[in-house]
Amino acid sequence: MIEAKSLPPRAFAPSDLSRRNLQSLLKAGSIERISRGLYRRTDLPPTDLDLAEIAAKSELATICLASALAKYELIDEIPSRIDLAIPRTARLPRTDAPIRWHRFDPDTFDLGRLRLTLDGEDSEIAIYSAERSIVDAFRLRGQAGYEMANEALKNWLKLRASHPVDLIKIAEQLPRASQPLASALSILT
Repeated sequence: MIEAKSLPPRAFAPSDLSRRNLQSLLKAGSIERISRGLYRRTDLPPTDLDLAEIAAKSELATICLASALAKYELIDEIPSRIDLAIPRTARLPRTDAPIRWHRFDPDTFDLGRLRLTLDGEDSEIAIYSAERSIVDAFRLRGQAGYEMANEALKNWLKLRASHPVDLIKIAEQLPRASQPLASALSILT
């Protein structure tokens, strides 16, 4: 049996261990399989294994739209799939997690992109800011739904630290976002 001190880091690929050692760790219950080729120690605090898998497989994957708005508690919906953005030029990683991929323009991909540390993990995943997520909801309202964009905007405006000018600055940099957002802001403010 491999001693606890020689266990691999939080999430690791089987290439970090021999096949025999990997099998004995799995059999002993010291590690668990997150997805194909990715394992995690079982003595670690609970975490979202889908996000841990995505973080390990793609540095570019960014939580967006309904998933980001739900993380910021701007919508009541709990998405059944994780909305992730990736640049149009990037290759999609193979994952077991339930994902709805969105391909964003590489020129605006980093706009409002932040890092989110995963609970119970040393790893991070990217997430769009609340402002960028709201603007994207208006910009992609045909896919995301008109109600979601309006609900997120209403809840965001209730926050004391929110400033509509922040939304407008982002909307001006993204196609098809300024007009619908300005209309909604004029009605709600």
